[in-house]
Amino acid sequence: MTGFLLQVGGPLQSWGEHSAFNDRDSVAHPTRSGLIGMIASALGIPRSEALISMDGPPTLFSSLGHLRFTVRHDRPGTRLRDFHTVGGGLPAHRTVPTAKGGRRGAGQGTIVSHRHYLSDAVFTIAVTAPHAPDSDELTERCAAALTAPHWPLYLGRRSCPPSAVFLLAARRDDPVGDLYTALPLARPRTSSNTVQVRFTSDTPFHGTTGANTVAVPPSSRDAVTLLNDDPVRLASHDRVYRTRPSYSTTRTLPADLCGGYGPDYLDALLAYLQPPTTPQDNPQ
Repeated sequence: MTGFLLQVGGPLQSWGEHSAFNDRDSVAHPTRSGLIGMIASALGIPRSEALISMDGPPTLFSSLGHLRFTVRHDRPGTRLRDFHTVGGGLPAHRTVPTAKGGRRGAGQGTIVSHRHYLSDAVFTIAVTAPHAPDSDELTERCAAALTAPHWPLYLGRRSCPPSAVFLLAARRDDPVGDLYTALPLARPRTSSNTVQVRFTSDTPFHGTTGANTVAVPPSSRDAVTLLNDDPVRLASHDRVYRTRPSYSTTRTLPADLCGGYGPDYLDALLAYLQPPTTPQDNPQ
């Protein structure tokens, strides 16, 4: 199953699911709506066209619904809450407007909001489209757009740009299998021979990962929950999402996959992307 690999990391990222104005939450990993929205932005799909057509012919945005995301939690990061105030210290005619068209009165001009982020988190994501009519064409088009995005990309909020390492590989024969067996983890190695790594996915983890035939057996640690993050419409003031199952599990991986930080990780990543070749014997 071909697809591509992303690394979602940066100083800050935020993936809201039930955000309200005064409490902007973040789940513990990139959401489906956030990733599809980012790819739609790279493809240049305007918000007026970011909707799934129920009656007419399939649209480019509708095709993104075929994408499947398997997320490896390289570093879960640290939870950060940012405290905001809006409208304080302003004259009455400049305070926060109300739904009735007026302004908030004296003593009510300041609104407090809390915005939640993940700090120093890194997630490596395998993107596939197993049920798309032309899965290879779809994933290759999305990967190409991410190399030269139409609009700037951000990790859930515009204040959260991605790190320099973003699109790891535009085409891999088995990107999900690589998460388990080959792609370096963005974390330092410990003294143990194995590490516990969390995964989340759109689909169950039972069975095998694909061409590498790496067994991923059922586990009592597998869990499923519901997230309201499958986008139906992403218009600026009219966003609609469907609830979908989100699967999570913890797997034991070899500690040799740990690539460390900074230059050490970049060296490990380069070795994965450009493995050494074995010299061929001279036929003469």
